[in-house]
Amino acid sequence: MQAPPKHNNCKTMNTNEEAQKQGAEGKPLKLTINKETYEWPEQYILGAQIRKLGHIGPDELIYLAIKKPWEDELIKDDTRVSLARPEIEHFFSKKTVTIVVNGTPHEWNKHTICFEDVVKHAYGAYDPNPNIVYTVTYDRGPKENPEGSMVKGDCVCIKDKMIFNVTRTDKS
Repeated sequence: MQAPPKHNNCKTMNTNEEAQKQGAEGKPLKLTINKETYEWPEQYILGAQIRKLGHIGPDELIYLAIKKPWEDELIKDDTRVSLARPEIEHFFSKKTVTIVVNGTPHEWNKHTICFEDVVKHAYGAYDPNPNIVYTVTYDRGPKENPEGSMVKGDCVCIKDKMIFNVTRTDKS
């Protein structure tokens, strides 16, 4: 079990702060991963630690279950999650997310998607012809990039049910 990464602006914790990292009275904190209950000795856990603890493969995405009306949060390997909230944190994994490209749902199995891949979902192939211009916009993205546009070479973080709109223009 690794401690959370230290940042340059962190101070050394005294014994009282160290005790606060754990649950009340130093007891381990509970969490569930794919409906199995686990205990963790610290307030924070990294996505990579969740992956190891829950025996989740590298081809699977990890999510923190969030109550409606909010959406579940994608947890990357370097994401740090506090387990000291009032309720037990529930994590789950799945191999793919659904992205919506030009109104059509597509399955995707990575944390990010690049411009060329979005275009391929929209038109079946990416045409590198300089007379063809693609415009890609997105909405309902994760907190890192909730909305915006993409250009050739861009990659963005994704989440389930993220929406992409792609148009193709021929300049000739």
